[in-house]
Amino acid sequence: MRKLLTTLLFVALTSFAQAEDAPSVQMSMTDITGKTYQVTGTKEGFNIKGLEGKVVFLEFFGHKCPPCLASIPHLIHLQKKYPNKLAIVAIEVQGYNQAQAQNFAKEKGINYTVVSQQDAPDFVNYVQRRAQWQGSIPFLVALDTKGDVQFVQAGMLSETQLEELITKLSIVKK
Repeated sequence: MRKLLTTLLFVALTSFAQAEDAPSVQMSMTDITGKTYQVTGTKEGFNIKGLEGKVVFLEFFGHKCPPCLASIPHLIHLQKKYPNKLAIVAIEVQGYNQAQAQNFAKEKGINYTVVSQQDAPDFVNYVQRRAQWQGSIPFLVALDTKGDVQFVQAGMLSETQLEELITKLSIVKK
């Protein structure tokens, strides 16, 4: 299983890097509070306006997915622990509209950014294409503080693993 995940990570990271000749792509996504984020696709990943300088966890999740639901308390805790270092953007991909996603987030006490897939279709398609994501959830794309994709994972990670990832991606390489 570990070998399979390592192979998938290599393929996904290679896919992001292979787009070096592609022009930057402009997209947007709107969260459940109505805030719109401008996203620019880059050679190594993407930049989300307003989240620069932070480690970004993009978590593609579903409201009916048991591992996704199990990871929510970990993400809440980490966002609380690292408010100035970490930005979590969770995109619900099992069909909730903005109002349903908003109710879900309130019910679960989510303290990080939540977006309905309906409010980020171009961005979701972009990630699917670049990471060769087939729809498995939870699906994590982790960006370092420069917006470069450094980690891709299908399947749940423990809170300890996520915290180690935050530490690793917080170190800015020049």
